[in-house]
Amino acid sequence: MDVVETTWSDERLVAAARGGDVQSIAALVSGAHPHVQRFARSLCATPEDAEDAAQEALIVLYRKIGTLRATGALVSWMFRIIRHECIRRAHAMKRSLPPFAEATEATVAPSAEDEVFDRLEAARVADAIAALPADQRQVLIMRDVQGLSGRMVADRLGLGTAAMKSRLHRARAAVQRTLSDLEGLDG
Repeated sequence: MDVVETTWSDERLVAAARGGDVQSIAALVSGAHPHVQRFARSLCATPEDAEDAAQEALIVLYRKIGTLRATGALVSWMFRIIRHECIRRAHAMKRSLPPFAEATEATVAPSAEDEVFDRLEAARVADAIAALPADQRQVLIMRDVQGLSGRMVADRLGLGTAAMKSRLHRARAAVQRTLSDLEGLDG
């Protein structure tokens, strides 16, 4: 398999990695690294926690890629691992603060854990994306998460630009609907 010409979440690369191909696993971990770091930085409270969460996610990817049930679920699986790790670290940070320090921080500025919980809105978005049909999820992730151009997404998926835009529109609308429904449940 030629791993040089594929993207980090390419289904052929993921399938080969799931089958135990060492080169594919290495390419997958290497290719996932910048995306995993970017998501961890957006979700974790500190740069150190983000780096640790990203490393943990890559270790899990390396060790457990063979347990992934569907090749198309890689990105949402990685984001769930990172989200879980950031939440775990936020709870550990909160438990390590003495009660007085916690009260003082709350009166001066938002605490690190408050910032984390504010960022966990991103986790709701990740869950909504994970619930999309595979074809819509793939377009949305490539376009909005990975930042690829519309033309590049269409070309990589073998679609026309209009078909790609249609899938992207349906995916975005479904995510917005899911988030609106969740807000209705929370309120």
